[in-house]
Amino acid sequence: MEEYLPLIVQLVSGAVGGNVAAKLFKTLSLGTIGNSIAGILGGGLGGYLLSAIGIDTGGAEMDISSILGSVAGGGVGGGVLMAIIGAIKGAMSK
Repeated sequence: MEEYLPLIVQLVSGAVGGNVAAKLFKTLSLGTIGNSIAGILGGGLGGYLLSAIGIDTGGAEMDISSILGSVAGGGVGGGVLMAIIGAIKGAMSK
């Protein structure tokens, strides 16, 4: 279970990041559920990308820096993916 903790943190912070981005960019919002789903996907992707480029996002040992890395990667990834999907949806509806 402990090895999944960074992923769980990234997914939750991704959902939060997606909803925060939707509040900042109201025209890109996908609704609460859509923002959360896009954020969760973006949070997982953001965490994966951070670990792929060599930035430590936790692993088996979770200290404060790895938790903050997971939160930042998940939140930013969630917000970015939600904004991209919202922009694509907006462009397709025109």
